[in-house]
Order: sequence, then structure tokens, then C-alpha cells
Amino acid sequence: MPRLPSSIYGSGKYLMLSFFRFFENFSVAARSLELCPVYGNRFNRFTGDFVAHPNVQQLLGAIWYEGLPGFKRKNIVGQCIQVAKLGVMFPVYCTIYMLAPNSEYGRFMKKPFVKFICHSSSYMLFLTLLSLASQRADYLVLEWSGITWLQELVDHWKERERGSLPSIIEFSVIIYIASLIWAEIRSLWTGGITEYISDLWNIVDFITNAFYIAWISLRFSSWYIVQRDYNSGTDPWYPREKWDSYDPMLLSEGAFAAGMIFSFLKLVHIFSINPYLGPLQVSLGRMILDILKFFFVYMLVLFAFGCGLNQLMWYYAELEKNKCYHLPNGTPDFDGQERACTIWRRYANLFETSQSLFWASFGLVDLTTFELTGIKSFTRFWALLTFGSYSVINIIVLLNMLIAMMSNSYQIISERSDTEWKFARSNLWMSYFEDGDTVPPPFNIIPTPKHFMCWIKRCCANRDRGSIINKSREKARQEHEAVMRVLVRRYVTAEQRARDETGVTEDDVMEIRQDISTLRYELIDILHNNGMKTPRISMQDATVAGKKGKVMERRILKDFHIGIVEGIIKDVISKENKPKDVFSQIAKAIVRRGSTEGKKRDWNALVRTNTVRKDPIGTTAEAQTRTRSRQSLRLHILDNISSRTIDPQKLLEFNPQLAAVSPCTRVAYAKFMRSKIKSDFTEREKKSRRSSDFSLEDEVFDAPKKKEGCKRCSTRSFRSRTPIPETSDDEGLNETEIQVEADVEDK
Repeated sequence: MPRLPSSIYGSGKYLMLSFFRFFENFSVAARSLELCPVYGNRFNRFTGDFVAHPNVQQLLGAIWYEGLPGFKRKNIVGQCIQVAKLGVMFPVYCTIYMLAPNSEYGRFMKKPFVKFICHSSSYMLFLTLLSLASQRADYLVLEWSGITWLQELVDHWKERERGSLPSIIEFSVIIYIASLIWAEIRSLWTGGITEYISDLWNIVDFITNAFYIAWISLRFSSWYIVQRDYNSGTDPWYPREKWDSYDPMLLSEGAFAAGMIFSFLKLVHIFSINPYLGPLQVSLGRMILDILKFFFVYMLVLFAFGCGLNQLMWYYAELEKNKCYHLPNGTPDFDGQERACTIWRRYANLFETSQSLFWASFGLVDLTTFELTGIKSFTRFWALLTFGSYSVINIIVLLNMLIAMMSNSYQIISERSDTEWKFARSNLWMSYFEDGDTVPPPFNIIPTPKHFMCWIKRCCANRDRGSIINKSREKARQEHEAVMRVLVRRYVTAEQRARDETGVTEDDVMEIRQDISTLRYELIDILHNNGMKTPRISMQDATVAGKKGKVMERRILKDFHIGIVEGIIKDVISKENKPKDVFSQIAKAIVRRGSTEGKKRDWNALVRTNTVRKDPIGTTAEAQTRTRSRQSLRLHILDNISSRTIDPQKLLEFNPQLAAVSPCTRVAYAKFMRSKIKSDFTEREKKSRRSSDFSLEDEVFDAPKKKEGCKRCSTRSFRSRTPIPETSDDEGLNETEIQVEADVEDK
């Protein structure tokens, strides 16, 4: 493939606005968008504005709601009813797809929005099972039944709770967890580790699955320990209050609780599609960095004061502990020493001290905790001083600093929250555009006839080692070539469209002038052949000026001094027989002759008088009318911008590009451009005065009298047909035809 110009990659937003127009298949367009070189690894950083563009959002919305015509035109009630139907019927759709993927309902299941509803419904069912498991719904149902033998069964289960096997609901949760882990493994295998960890929600899923795996492992470890103790003749079932602090059953419950929390938090990702909750979720996600910065400083302060306070209070905490555990068997005396049994943990070790300081930030630790047994007055004073310093630094300084940081971050983020939300929503949409992972958990772990056929083909086909990698590379190469062809076509089409939409250009004017010049000579030739009297003009006389001609044209228009050159060389030679520099002497003579004889004739005024400017777009009168109109608009802006009585419609006439903004924005634009408008107004006024002075001077100018022996030379004209570059300071020189007529007297 040929290498594209760098301007294509530099203007990626403009290049990709109509990128999808070349695709007839929406799924191919979505895949090509991900492979486009404009995006690459910088998709999240540089293409937010492109993805949030209305054209792109309209296209993505059309792809997203494909297969559901009229869904967006329904009211909220109709949309909820249709979504509820799809959610309730997702097991039926999944079953049909597994049995007949190419059927009508099977193809309907592959639509992006239908796939999203089925996956979301499956996940909501998983969260429902988690809620039932946390509330021990199986126990509650049996207790509410009122049947005696079921009540006895529940009591038996409670007695043997330690090391018990999972219930029916928990077994269903385990099946769901296995299917979710299998889906994550497939995603990791398909996209690679780099693409997997680039999405923070994948990291959240990894942590969640790790907690669930720990829960399952510890749960079966507890069952194995209980069965081992039971087989050895030891009674392993005793009340929960007598369990060890680190019993595997307790650890498994903690891991299960943590996994449950992360699973419910995953709903935030699903709700990002909502136009009300989505921007809020994006803003909160962008403020996480500020929260992490605060917690780093907070934990540093907490650890520092925890070390110091524990150094002061550890001995007296030991006295309170001994006071609590004074019974012979080493059990705490909560009845007689309730305060000692509660207060000794506050400063027992570094962890407990730091924990006490953390809860003190919320006002849950009072000063009575410093009244320990045997504490001295200085130690108590120093401990209270340390606690007060911690409260000032942590609560007053750090907490208010966090509030200020979050307020500032939210103010910055809220300006682009809509763009960021559309970008996040587009990422969620595009994750469902790809083929594969059509069936949601737990149906994805069920083997289907399609899987058996693929497995048989793989076993029967002779494949070399590493063929999967080769196929992936070949597929990526083909898709890359397809995208590059589309980009080249897009670039060529954009250039052609820009050339067609552009108005009259220099090339068009030059072409017209050449045609007119050719027509002139052809007409003269025809008239001459028919016996009419015509001037003797040949095609060779119409020479086109080059760079020197353009420079001469500019200098004439900029009051370049023109002197009379008759007799210059004779004067120089007569004054100095052997000049060292003849050209410098000639130049000096020209200046002197121009200064002495310039009083007789003002050649600059003569040049301006005989200079004719032609407007290729309209007549000279129309150009002057436009100039006066622009000057009146500038004067109106300058006179009314301070009194706030400026007419926004006048601003629209001054700059038609302001039609896309509000009237307030137009006034702000005028205030911003006030100095530029004032300078342009002054410059135009000076030019108009200068031109008026020249016209008056030409009216009173007396033409020189002809001498008897003079011969009037023929008028000669030269034209500049070479366009002036756009960077030139002279406006309109490329459209200007200059005709100079000079009368030379014979002396």
C-alpha cells in the first residue's frame, strides 16, 4: 500500500467524519474503526471529540439499534416494555441460538442491542442469586413453610454449619462464577493481555473473580477439614462463637462478601449507557485520581501519628487487657470489666491504634479512651496533644483540601462530561459490535453443535504448528489493507469535493484571460482577412510576465519612483570620462533627473491615473460599494460596542461565519476583535483619502503642450497574467490589469 500524506494522519478528526460511508455492512465498519491507524493505541487520548461528533453518534446509534425499528421513537413506557420482553425471553433466545444459530431468531440474537439486553438480564439474574444467598433465602423459605420436619432439617443444618457444603443457591452462584471466568479467559485470549488491562473494568472483574475463587477454595477447604476431624473421631461441629478467628469458613465468608460488593458495583458500568447516570459516572471516575492522591497523604499522616500514639499508650493498654482477662480460664469478664474489655483494644498495637485514629476522623472515638489504668499526667497530656494535632492536620487541613481538589476537578471535568460520556458509551456499544460471545453466562459453558463441528474440523484438518498466529496475522494484514484503501479513497474524494466547492480561483481567472486574449487575436485576424483596417498585432507580442513582471507590478502600485532616462548615459560619460562604477552613476543620475524634472510631470500620479483595476468577480463600482458597506459595518461596531447597543445582525453581516453561534457570542467576538477592526477601519480610511487626493490632483493636472516637431509614439501596454502568491501583502494583484501610457517627447 502507498504511504498516505502526513496531513491525513494529522487531521484525523476531519478525515474520519465520513469514514463509514464506504461501508455497507455496519459490523465491518465497526471493526474497521477499531483498526483505523488514526486511532491505534491513542484512541482514548486523541479521538474523544471525533467519537462525540453527532455524525459518528448517529451512525453508532443506527448500528446499535439495528433489528429494532422504531425503538427510539417510542416513549419511555414502550421502551421499558420491549426491554422487559427481551430480558424475560433471554433463556429462550439463547437456547434457539445454541441449537440453530443461522435461524431467524438466531440472527436476531446477534444484534448488538439484543445481545446487550440478554447479557444484562443474565447479569441481573446473577445479582439476584447473590442477594438470595446473602439473605439465606433457602433457610427462610423452609422456616416460613411451617412444616415440622422442615423445621427440624433447618435446625440440623444450623448445628452443622461449619464446613457445610454450598446450598442450592450457592451452587447456582458457583456455576455462574465459572461461566464468568470462562468469558474473561476468552476475552483475554482473543484480545491479548495489553488490550485486556487497558480497560479498568476488566481489572475490576479480575479482582472480583479472585475473591470468588478464594471463597470457593476456602469453602471446600473447610469442608475437607471438618470431614477429616469427623473421620478421626473428633466432633467438628460446635457453635460459631467458639470457632477459631481464622477458621477457613470465616475467611471464605469474608471473600464472598468482598466479591459480592464488587459484583454489585459492576452495575455502574452497565448504567453508563443512561444519559443521566452516564455523565455522573464519568465525572466520578475521573476524580478517582484525586481521591487516591488524598488517601496516600492521609495514610502517611495516619501511620505517623499511629506510631507515636502507640509508643505512648501500649503499656497502659496492656494493663487494661489484664484487667479484662482476669478470670482463671482466660476468658474476658464483660460483665464486671466491660469498660476495660472495650478500651484496651484502642492502643494495643500499631494496627489497633491506626484503626482508632481512622474512626476518630468520623467522631467515633472520644477523650475517655485516654483515661487508662495507671496512666501518668504527662503521658496523658502528651497523648492528648498528639491526638489534637492529628485532628487538626487530618480533619481540618486534609479533608478540606480533598473537598477543594474534588470541586476543582469536577468543575474541569464537567465542561467535557458530555463528550467523555459519549466516548464511554461508544466504547460500551462497540464491545457488542464484534462477532462472538453472543450467548451470555451461564449458557456460554454449555457445548453446542457448532462447537462440536468446529472441534471435528480442527481434529481432521492437517494444521501446522502456529497456524492460529499466522491466520491472525493474515487477517490483520487484510483488514489493514482494506482500511488503507478506504482512507485513500476518502482522501481523494475530500480533495475533489474541496476543489469543487471552492469559488473563483486564480487558475480560473487565468484560464478566462487566456481565452479572451486568444479570442481577441482571432477576431483581429478574421477582420484583417476580410479587408478591414486592423492594428498589426501578432501572437508573439502578448508575452506573459514572470516573477520580474510581478515585482514590477507591485512596485508601481507601491509608489516606486520612476524617472526619465533620456540623456542619462551621456551626462554620466560627460562628467566622468572613466567611471569606476557606471551603473551606480546612472542610478544617481536617474534620481537627480527625477528630482529636477519631477516638478514638470508627476509620473507616479500619471501611472495611477492610467491604472485600471478590474474585479474578476464584479465591476469596480460593486467593489467600491462592498468596501463602503464594510467600512460602515466597522464604524457601527466601533461606535456601539462600548454602549452595548450593538446589533447582532450587523455582526452577522460583517462575518457570516457567526451564524452558527448565539447573539451573545457574536457580541463577545466583536469585543475580542475590537482592536483589529479599529486598525482595519483606520487603514481603509487612509487609503480612501489618498485615492481621493490623487483623483483631485489628476483633475487639475495640465497636460504639457505639444511642440511642433514632436512625434507622438504609439501607445504600448503590458499586462501581468502571472498570479501573485497568496502570501503577498497586495490584495487582488492577481486580478489586476495595468495599462501604462506615456508620451515621450523628441528633443
